[in-house]
Amino acid sequence: MRTVQETDEQTLAENKERCLAMVAAWNRWELGGIIEHWAPDVVHYSEDEPVDTDEMISRMEGGLAAFPDLRLDVRSILAEGDRVALRITITGTHTGDYGGIAATGRPVTWHIVEELRFVDGRVVEHWDVMNHLPMLSAIGAVAAVA
Repeated sequence: MRTVQETDEQTLAENKERCLAMVAAWNRWELGGIIEHWAPDVVHYSEDEPVDTDEMISRMEGGLAAFPDLRLDVRSILAEGDRVALRITITGTHTGDYGGIAATGRPVTWHIVEELRFVDGRVVEHWDVMNHLPMLSAIGAVAAVA
């Protein structure tokens, strides 16, 4: 019989593995491999603003269309209680329209922090905070960053 601490440690490890599975799905451009981990009533927040699920999926599809070689690299992952946080660097090539900016063919990088709350192995809340500045600079949408 496992102790409460062992059960908690196993749940933390399982939730981290679920997050890494979602990142792997991103890296295969399989959005279904991400969405399958979401609870039906998942609540998303981007920059602390609520985003409905259809809009979140649309944003994800738009990112893949603009940067079809998009790649996520997990720099760190932490789990505590019912939450997992990831610090991710994203790279790709701007080969499609992004926010009205025509493809430049330039390599891009940006950074994101994700926090996911799990209940019964499913994501019930999701927050993201992105630093798009390096990417926007690379595609000429803002002045170059020193």
